[in-house]
Amino acid sequence: MKTEIINIGDELLIGQVINTNATWMAMEMDGSGFPVQRVTILADNREEILRALSEGETRSDIVLITGGLGPTKDDITKESLCHHFHTKLKFDQASFDNVARIFGERGFPVTELNRKQAEIPEGSVALLNKYGTAPGMWFERTSASASGVRVIISLPGVPYEMKNLLRTEVIPRLIQKFRPLPTVHRTILTQGIGESFLSDMIEEWEKHLPSPLHLAYLPQPGIVRLRLSGSGPDKDHLQKLIEKETEKLYHLIPEYIFGEGEETLEQIVGKLLAEKKCTLSTAESCTGGYISHLITRIPGSSAYYKGSLIAYSNDIKIAELGVSEKVLADHGAVSEAVVTEMAMGARKRFGTEYAIATSGIAGPDGGTPEKPVGTTWIAIATPAGNHAFHYLMGDDRERNIRKTALQSLNLLRKAVNNGE
Repeated sequence: MKTEIINIGDELLIGQVINTNATWMAMEMDGSGFPVQRVTILADNREEILRALSEGETRSDIVLITGGLGPTKDDITKESLCHHFHTKLKFDQASFDNVARIFGERGFPVTELNRKQAEIPEGSVALLNKYGTAPGMWFERTSASASGVRVIISLPGVPYEMKNLLRTEVIPRLIQKFRPLPTVHRTILTQGIGESFLSDMIEEWEKHLPSPLHLAYLPQPGIVRLRLSGSGPDKDHLQKLIEKETEKLYHLIPEYIFGEGEETLEQIVGKLLAEKKCTLSTAESCTGGYISHLITRIPGSSAYYKGSLIAYSNDIKIAELGVSEKVLADHGAVSEAVVTEMAMGARKRFGTEYAIATSGIAGPDGGTPEKPVGTTWIAIATPAGNHAFHYLMGDDRERNIRKTALQSLNLLRKAVNNGE
């Protein structure tokens, strides 16, 4: 079963909008048994859209299209679909009733321009969009493929509208029509080791995976996701195989695994602190408040997170965290001694059981032969004592900040888990 995605919009090609739709759609489709083989991004250009539709139909059973369904003149997807399917627009009453409902709830009259959004190509099935005025459209025609049918689906480009339609209308219909083989995924989350080093460590385990299973490496700054997947007629058998292989993986790299699925380090750390009724504070220099940002993204974090002090200058380190002037003069701000005093100062100032402190040279400037760009110190102050860790993160500022924050949270997770 071959699936591809076509995302339409000038804003995607000029970098004005990040194409998050493709990522989300691919994950949802893959998890439902329809792995995506190709993603194409197009301008709002009739010839390009027609070419992509023709090529997509020759190689894929399912073609998903997003974008270009608005009421303005530059939204030309419906016109292009009419040309591709040799048909014309027709008025769809159910789609119009949906448009009228939305405008009525907002206290606005339906204009002629908005009324036109209830027009869909003849031969298509309208997918009512409860969150917007542009309906989705479902096209089918027979093909010489194994399934005997080809499906083309056009969806609005607004993410929350597209997501609702894909989950509630598109995927259920596709499952009913194609009956894909069950697919099982399990994603293991690792931190503190690069992709190549991780691959070396688990090479033998990966080589001996049972034939229905395969492993994918999904790296991002500071984290590597390991996705174990399998497809086949017996879902229970697949789940048992994946469970057995996951247990082996936990025995191989226990020090690097911090969670599974869509969990984040900040969520896991928050749960641990809440369960143990412990509190946390942070003293950030090179991360500039990013650790605090991650922690406070989690609803309910006020139960365990007391606050942060961004001690970017040495004066603030001294005045607000009690860092010794002599220690700063002797060792420099980016040092074990200073970051340890920062963590101790934060723990004392905020009255928390735990504290994280960071100090480093994020870049791109400021490095020396002794302390190159990427040099980072992280300290964790705990009820049992203080621990400091040295890293060389790299030469990219944004990546360094992200990696340092994640490394800090993982070090804290280990400390709390170990009862330190």
